[in-house]
Amino acid sequence: MRRLPTLLGLATAVLAASIGSSFAQSGRTQVGVLECRGGPNIGMVVGSVTNLGCVFRAQGRPDDLYTAQITKIGIDLGITEQTVLSWAVFAPTVQLGMGDLSGNYAGVAASAAVGVGLGANAMIGGSQNSFALQPLSVQGQTGLSVAGGVQSLELRPGRIGR
Repeated sequence: MRRLPTLLGLATAVLAASIGSSFAQSGRTQVGVLECRGGPNIGMVVGSVTNLGCVFRAQGRPDDLYTAQITKIGIDLGITEQTVLSWAVFAPTVQLGMGDLSGNYAGVAASAAVGVGLGANAMIGGSQNSFALQPLSVQGQTGLSVAGGVQSLELRPGRIGR
């Protein structure tokens, strides 16, 4: 039983590395980092919906706040108390305005947690599918869960004071 989280963590790292190298070769430039945090989530066997608060950080510009909703389709079993995601944001240009990351994204995900867990997900989307979200590091979560499948991310401008 102890091997399952280790194997899933290793599979997740391989997935993240392979997707990340394909993003890097697509002619996009890393423009900053998108960090998202969410509270409790319950997997619904064939999917789940998670709401997150996000901030996009880039050197030389103010933080850009977003709200996010991730919908997963696939295996999603268990309960997580907290989720933290961090993506390197790749774009065709370094000139981004406030709210430019808004849009719909799609990608693949895998995660597992027994107490503390690991996961990774990579997404592409936004305006005319011009942005790529590459896992900067593995996803961190606490709880008891296992998940894998395809997911969508709806990213919208956020509010100050969250």
